[in-house]
Amino acid sequence: MRRFFYFRLALQNIRNNKKTYIPYILTVIGTVLMYYSFQCMADNPGIQDLRGGTVVAMIMGLGTFVIALFAVIFLFYTNSFLIKQRKKEFALFNILGMEKRHLGRILLWETLIVAAVGIAVGFGGGVLLTKLMYLFLLRLMDFPVQLGFYISFSALKSAVILFGLIFLFTWLNALRQIHLASPVQLLQQQKAGEQEPKTKLLMAILGVLCLGTGYYISITTESPITALTLFFAAVILVIIGTYLLFTAGSIAWLKFLRGRKRYYYKTRHFISVSGMLYRMKQNAVGLANICILSTMVLVMLSTTVALYAGSENMIHSRYPRELMVYANMVTESQADTYEEAVNQYLAENGLSAQNVISYREMYGAMVREGSNLRGPVGAQDMMVSAEAHFIRIDDFRQMTAGTLPEALKADQVFLLYRGNDIPGDTLGVSGLTFQIAGRMTFDEAGIDPAALTDSYNVADVYVILAADTGVLSQIETAVDQEIGVEDSIFYNCDPALDQLRYVYGFDLGDEAQVKAVQEQMSLLLTETGIPQGGIENRYDNTASYYEMNGGLLFLGVFLALLFVMAAVLIMYYKQISEGYDDRERYQIMQKVGLSRQEVRASIRSQVLSVFYLPLITAVIHVAFAFPIIVRLIALFNLNDVGLFLMTTVITVLVFAVLYAMVYAMTAKVYYRIVSE
Repeated sequence: MRRFFYFRLALQNIRNNKKTYIPYILTVIGTVLMYYSFQCMADNPGIQDLRGGTVVAMIMGLGTFVIALFAVIFLFYTNSFLIKQRKKEFALFNILGMEKRHLGRILLWETLIVAAVGIAVGFGGGVLLTKLMYLFLLRLMDFPVQLGFYISFSALKSAVILFGLIFLFTWLNALRQIHLASPVQLLQQQKAGEQEPKTKLLMAILGVLCLGTGYYISITTESPITALTLFFAAVILVIIGTYLLFTAGSIAWLKFLRGRKRYYYKTRHFISVSGMLYRMKQNAVGLANICILSTMVLVMLSTTVALYAGSENMIHSRYPRELMVYANMVTESQADTYEEAVNQYLAENGLSAQNVISYREMYGAMVREGSNLRGPVGAQDMMVSAEAHFIRIDDFRQMTAGTLPEALKADQVFLLYRGNDIPGDTLGVSGLTFQIAGRMTFDEAGIDPAALTDSYNVADVYVILAADTGVLSQIETAVDQEIGVEDSIFYNCDPALDQLRYVYGFDLGDEAQVKAVQEQMSLLLTETGIPQGGIENRYDNTASYYEMNGGLLFLGVFLALLFVMAAVLIMYYKQISEGYDDRERYQIMQKVGLSRQEVRASIRSQVLSVFYLPLITAVIHVAFAFPIIVRLIALFNLNDVGLFLMTTVITVLVFAVLYAMVYAMTAKVYYRIVSE
């Protein structure tokens, strides 16, 4: 009977504390559901068998790790809040004669009940969600729908072990708090007030410095490769700055409001500002958590939606034509012979090449220093390198709609660039000096950047048009002597022998014929004597982009839902905690004349004064993060800044509406508590 007595008492305690336990149980269910679903998706052989399924499974595995880390931190955090709210209850049990070991048994049964309900319902919901996620993923990746359910018992075992350990440690932590405090201390911990917090100037200055440094990195970083290395440093600085500023800055803000007598000495403002000021030390971390979670949601959703929506843009940037030939060490005669053979084959089959691009070049990564280009030396130079394309001017005429000189002298070049211009009237290349006969941007020349480079968003691109192959040979010799022949950056050519990198591509306008034409073009490469050549088919690679971007969108959406759930729960518990803290004070003030209307006005003032700060700060974070994210998504060949801006604005607006709705609902909960 004693065993059932503790069980019944645990059930009764959960029912009596349903306002705090129901959200906690729902959070457990949601977290178990998400964890099982992602782990099941990673194990699903149906995904493994899909084209690109390995990448999707890897993304799901990453999501599983993030959810597991989130579950450990957040469930421990919420359980600590529950224990704090119930310390008075535990103290009364202790005073009435129940020993702390008996309290431990009650807590054990409560933990087991919550764990059993959370894992069982989470698993059941996870089976259904996994099927919905699988169908959604197939739709995103444009694969045929498959029927049937897949249940992963290894994922279930992993979920039981993970959440079993989490509940074990939360129970041990609760025992620690109860056993280390006497009944009187347990009663006083919930009643104890706080002294007026001091304005911590040093903390505020450090917060501003961390935040400013993170913003500075985002705004000033030009190279996407550098952005990739500095992004996480900027994120950490912004997170630290956010916590410091919410801890010190929120106190300073409330003291500033208190100093404005016309604002402060009004009923609704006086009560809310003074109340928040005295408990801001414990609330600042909660506000900072909401801000960080909100920022993560906004960044993840806006970025992954933009990547998926821009998939076609990315594909055409990476593969400018339906069929592209890239070959090394190709002579002019070989290129002419090959193109004649391809055109003959197309004509015999009733096809014609459209949007043709054809050129030979000497290509490599170089470092720009002022008006000079030199070969890179070491990994540090690769971080600041630019793409340099050296092409004979006669070969390039058919590539541009711009006006080019009729001819160039041996000491002259014509410059086309995307990104930063080269200053001055001369161009130095590894000790050689050339007069710049003219210059144009890619846009002015009407050049499709993708026709020249597949990474034009990552680095500055320079196309240097020279008089003939002899000039290219001089440049190669100068660069090789500068950095060492064995380190030659022009591995794809030998201009002294008229062997250059060859690029040839065109559209057919008939997807069904592309594969057959590709096979014939591959045979013609061998017949023409071009052994170092490869052919890229746009359609063969289209699926991989949708697989990757669909997987990232899938991960972004569900992780965003998880973080939204966490933010909502923090808001809810925050309002409940403050409601119970303020209830007695509001009741006293109502007894001396404070009306219900004035109580509502005070609550609205409290929400507007501080609780919208996380949303406002999150939007500021996203605005300053926008430049560095633009450079990062350039690594994925997404150069449509307008698309990313649109998805960011829409995401912010939708999230702001959701944020306002959640605070409106939680404010009602707060009002009901203080009005009881």
